[in-house]
Amino acid sequence: MRKLLVLFVLLGVLSTVGALDLFAQAETAEAGSIFQVLKEKFIEGGWEFMSVVLVCLILGLAFCIERIITLNIATTNTDKLVSKIDERLSEGDLEGAKEVARSTPGPTASILYEGLRNAPNGPEAVEKAIVSYGSVQMGLLEKGLVWISLFIAIAPMLGFMGTVIGMIGAFDKIEAVGDISPSIVAGGIKVALLTTVFGLVVAIILQIFYNYIISKIDGIVNKMEDASIGLVEVMSRNGVWK
Repeated sequence: MRKLLVLFVLLGVLSTVGALDLFAQAETAEAGSIFQVLKEKFIEGGWEFMSVVLVCLILGLAFCIERIITLNIATTNTDKLVSKIDERLSEGDLEGAKEVARSTPGPTASILYEGLRNAPNGPEAVEKAIVSYGSVQMGLLEKGLVWISLFIAIAPMLGFMGTVIGMIGAFDKIEAVGDISPSIVAGGIKVALLTTVFGLVVAIILQIFYNYIISKIDGIVNKMEDASIGLVEVMSRNGVWK
């Protein structure tokens, strides 16, 4: 499954790099020649920088996919969870309420469990436990985001570096020949444009995933806060503190 995912990512990246050229050739190109063109564009862009930027895309997507899967698993129906806890507490079953929270996956359930575990110590202890453990869960939710940000920043930088090197090569040819001819500088400029496009496309793809992940984290955090407030109200209503 991972090999297929990496192959899919590679094909998607190569198709993006050669997109501008493929639009002009789409009417006459067959399936086999399209892949050949993609391969040629990747090589023409300079394998040194294109390969490094491709690695940034693959690693960045790996972190994004891992975060998305983790956050989807962490998403919990907080209203249903609080309702179940309310049922147990209304029956005077604090241990049963803790078992409900402990058996439910996700950061929200973990925070509620910490609150229930500190219930005998009073409402202040419950609120303090919720706040403290909430900070821990926030750190876990944001795990890996710094690496995604790094790849978003590095990808266009590498593309621009390839651009600068391509332009330097073009000027070196002009200096060697002593004549400004389009045929002389076209190769270096072409490499420069390909690496720039490749780096920018990688950054755009990862930025979209990054913003989606941030929105998911914000949604989970809001649910965590609502559930925490609901837990305190439920515990107070059911006379946990007498």
